Amino acid sequence: MAGRPRGVEDAVILRAAAEVIGRVGPAKLTLAAVADEVGIVPGTIVQRFGSKRGLLLALAARSAHSARTAYERVRGRHDSALEALLAMAVESMSAAATPQSYANHLAFLCMDLTDPEFHEHALALHRERGRVIERLLTEAVAAGELAAGTDVAAVRDSVQTAIAGAGLTWALDRHGTLAERLEREIGTVLAPHRPQGSEHARTSTGR
Repeated sequence: MAGRPRGVEDAVILRAAAEVIGRVGPAKLTLAAVADEVGIVPGTIVQRFGSKRGLLLALAARSAHSARTAYERVRGRHDSALEALLAMAVESMSAAATPQSYANHLAFLCMDLTDPEFHEHALALHRERGRVIERLLTEAVAAGELAAGTDVAAVRDSVQTAIAGAGLTWALDRHGTLAERLEREIGTVLAPHRPQGSEHARTSTGR
């Protein structure tokens, strides 16, 4: 078997694939476009991933793996568990900088929902993010950022729903930035669970 071409890591190619999807969507993505983005020949991508489908499956698998390491990435940058939660939510939607790029990545999600192989990775991604959210919420309860007795599992589900809904409604009404919308929607979910008398109990997560 021929050795793998050196000089470009798989992660670089996968990031380029995500960039191309953001611009044109998964249906219009070509190996040539991804190769141009990286500065390699399409044959290198074929050797690494086999086909366009193989490339997209590898991108889906990478997203699930990235979710497994999300806690370590965000927690070390924030003293507050809820600030880390918001940072993770913003990171998870960072590829959708514009309504158009959101729509193109949403088209990729539609593949996740209809193709069993893609769905496996999407479900893993969803579950891993849920675990991180639940861990951060549990830490927030322990630190007094959320009220004692908060049903962490129920709030986790509401937060995940808020993140998904924030992207769609923002792409439709286009008010402010997606990060601002995420902060508002997550803040609305968390407000009833803030300790009584907290300055954030009726507002947002909190700046």
